[in-house]
Amino acid sequence: MIRVTVVTAFAGHVDERAIELIDGATLGDALVAFDINNVSAADLGVWGKSVPLDTALKNGDRIELYRPLIADPKLARHRRANDQGYRWQGRTRRAAKA
Repeated sequence: MIRVTVVTAFAGHVDERAIELIDGATLGDALVAFDINNVSAADLGVWGKSVPLDTALKNGDRIELYRPLIADPKLARHRRANDQGYRWQGRTRRAAKA
């Protein structure tokens, strides 16, 4: 038997549960055992890496279900920096010469 952890994080709530599977179980088998349906391979991973559903799991693996992004991280960071008064190089106004 192997023991894996399934982690979900939706709407500010993190749920982490451990399940036991038979040796040689795959990621797809873990989803069936955890009763998770309608999940594409792009929405989950093992230890932060996207892997196919037929990937064999090892004892201690951490299966993560990812929520969809609601904002582009790069754009959100840029907006926060602007709100905090950060001046981007090459974008500052120079005083007009008299």
